[in-house]
Amino acid sequence: MIYPKIPLAQSIIEICASKGLTNIVISPGSRNAPLTIGFVNNPNFKCFSIADERCAAFFALGIAQQTKKPVALVCTSGSALLNYYPALAEAFYSQIPLVVISADRPHDKIDIGDGQTIRQENVFANHILYNANLHEDASAENDSKINEAINISIFQKGPVHINAPFEEPLYETVDALSITIPASADEPRIVPIGDLSAFAGTWNTASKKMILVGVNDPNVIDEAIIQQLSNDPSVMVLTETTSNLHHPTFINNIDTIITPFATENFEDFRPEILVTFGGMVVSKRIKAFLRKYKPQHHWHIDTLRAYDTFGALSEHFKTSPQQFFNAFLPLTKIVESNYFQKGQDIKTFRKEKHDLYLSKIPFSDFIVFDRVISALPKDSHIQISNSSAIRYAQLIDIDPSIEVYCNRGTSGIDGSTSTAIGASFVNKKQTTFITGDISFLYDSNALWNKYIPSNFKIIIINNGGGGIFRILPGHAETPVFNEFFETSHCFTAEHLAKMYGFDYLTASTENNLSEALSVLFLQNTKPAILEVFTPTLENDGILLQYFRELV
Repeated sequence: MIYPKIPLAQSIIEICASKGLTNIVISPGSRNAPLTIGFVNNPNFKCFSIADERCAAFFALGIAQQTKKPVALVCTSGSALLNYYPALAEAFYSQIPLVVISADRPHDKIDIGDGQTIRQENVFANHILYNANLHEDASAENDSKINEAINISIFQKGPVHINAPFEEPLYETVDALSITIPASADEPRIVPIGDLSAFAGTWNTASKKMILVGVNDPNVIDEAIIQQLSNDPSVMVLTETTSNLHHPTFINNIDTIITPFATENFEDFRPEILVTFGGMVVSKRIKAFLRKYKPQHHWHIDTLRAYDTFGALSEHFKTSPQQFFNAFLPLTKIVESNYFQKGQDIKTFRKEKHDLYLSKIPFSDFIVFDRVISALPKDSHIQISNSSAIRYAQLIDIDPSIEVYCNRGTSGIDGSTSTAIGASFVNKKQTTFITGDISFLYDSNALWNKYIPSNFKIIIINNGGGGIFRILPGHAETPVFNEFFETSHCFTAEHLAKMYGFDYLTASTENNLSEALSVLFLQNTKPAILEVFTPTLENDGILLQYFRELV
């Protein structure tokens, strides 16, 4: 086998192998040549070459999102490293493991005018779990830092940074290792849940309990727990599209339910106990509701973190939702209440209003999202971009067999396409990425990627700009708004599709949308883009009127 001659590079590569890292995303460069040579020539690793570092990082994020294992990112020195930052911030807040390994100039070359050189140490300090700033020579101290970094990424679920200075020559190789590495260890300590009887006592005297579920992987809790929660007359379960949690009685269109509420409705729905689990919550309205009408108790269930999103957090249970409910529910009893039924009544009423409204509105973003989500293949995997796309998706029922993901850690539009491609590469399911035009154009370098599966689909809702800004307070039809907020444009994906070898379809009416969706999902010989054009000026009015007609 071929190894880099530089001992420090050998140490990094061998420790990565000992820790079970297998996926390595490399961006080209010279200073990282020792790492590239070592990773590419080692059969323990699957290496990907992604030229654009920002795309590379989000591609790695997509892989890690699906595998739940750290993915290593390798780049050269200088500004290349800074392009990882958006994806690392997303990984930090979404609890996704990434290991950044940056090649650096030797310490004596920093800040003396040497080329392609910046201050790389601790550059991600505000959004990183651990910084391993290495010295040039292989040493026990360096090995300890590398081990610690990877352990933290694995067990604390987030990004870490290993910064490795290399001196030239960089391309020399040897056929035997010159280093030995310590045995891998460091299993995490399991923390017991503790006595839940006092919390069960509080639960058993409350008649209004709300469970709110944010971003989750599928199958976080089993069917027995779902059934028990759905059969309690004092429990109302609210889920989001990204929760991947389903039951016919769960309220899965939160904004549809609560947006038309008057003050007395909010008071009536205020929970005594709020239980949350999962990641970030999309709905601004549920956050505003619970911040104003605070629960008496807010319990959050998560093995690592608890954000006080509503200013009412009273307890953090550091365990998984499955383990918590397994231990907690046997201690609880049924409390007579009409809280659950009130939720069901309003859900039924809003569904009738929702269906009526969709039956009479013209072709628009709302119609497109409804038809697209209804057409998605069962047992498939979808990724949704941020801004308008995820908010429309929140209003529409989705088949329970479909897995849903979105970069909600930072809610940015900057790497959604790259994330979707990385996820689709390892997920192997039929993957559809639903995005807006600005988000797609922003991350168009994501298509500069030879790892895109042949069954990967992109559906672009092109309304000629940033549609989200038209439904936010302050919208006015002025040149300043159009250029600097909405960022109006006349671009399409047609030439990008041709350049990167995608099939390209378009739709601009309800009839040809149905036809295009049928064609899109029938062929899987190469990736495809369906671009749907909607009326820029009408979309916001149609959406805002929807909420007025729900009462």
